[in-house]
Amino acid sequence: MAVGAYGWWAVVTPLYYRIVDDVPVGELLAWRVLSGIPAMWLLLAVTGRLGEVWRAIRTPRVLGLLAVSSVLIAINWVVFVWAVIDNRLSEASLGYYINPLVWVALGTILLGERMRLAQWIAVGLAGVGVAVLAWRLGGVPWISLTLACSFALYGLTRKQVAAAPAAGLAVEMLLLSPFMLALMWWGHVEHGNAAIAGPWWVTLLLLAGGVVTLVPLVLFAGGARRLQLTTMGVLQYISPTGQLLLAVIAFNEPFGVERVIAFGFIWAAVITYSADSLRHARAEARIASPLMDQ
Repeated sequence: MAVGAYGWWAVVTPLYYRIVDDVPVGELLAWRVLSGIPAMWLLLAVTGRLGEVWRAIRTPRVLGLLAVSSVLIAINWVVFVWAVIDNRLSEASLGYYINPLVWVALGTILLGERMRLAQWIAVGLAGVGVAVLAWRLGGVPWISLTLACSFALYGLTRKQVAAAPAAGLAVEMLLLSPFMLALMWWGHVEHGNAAIAGPWWVTLLLLAGGVVTLVPLVLFAGGARRLQLTTMGVLQYISPTGQLLLAVIAFNEPFGVERVIAFGFIWAAVITYSADSLRHARAEARIASPLMDQ
């Protein structure tokens, strides 16, 4: 399930948006939310979890936090879609490589968590990689940093929400829906609606946007329930690795010496971070085992 989720995000999601790249980004985002709402609510109804949605809506603090997280995930989605359409998937993959390291930094800054030496080294290596890429691009790699920071802040916000992941996502989509309808109307007035004016296969693909979004989320939830967090943390690098390979091999995006150097630092950071996480998890397991035996 976990490999399926990360593999889907690595290949299926970017390929989907590349196929429909003639559709404006705003309309793609709108269909992703609007077509996802009925699919998500049907899933919750079948699993008997609609009550979780109503509880979340009736709780002011939960609803407020989900309003914030909905804005963050919308930013993440629109930047990723734009990166795919604009032939900058490799920059998007960099964002998801450094995302866990942004998590660590936010935990230290906002939650007062203490970073281990290896984590400091990993964050430092990632910082060097981003600096090299900024020098190569002649400016800040805003796609990478926006994706990394928006998703890390989204995760941090959802961490504070007393709601199940699926129910929370359903509320987020519901909160975004009025803005997506307005976006759809504005696009229709400005340049027409691709779902109406385009060929039949484009209409079908746009209507399937919610399924493309929900399938990996369901697989991810199933994997997360059955695997250790450290295992999920290591497996998550399937997504940016697949995206990078897809960008270079299938989409023919440039990957010169400067990017090799930048990604080299990022990969060194990832290896350092992952090795430290696994070592720390095993140490905690060894400590917990005698206590459980007692």
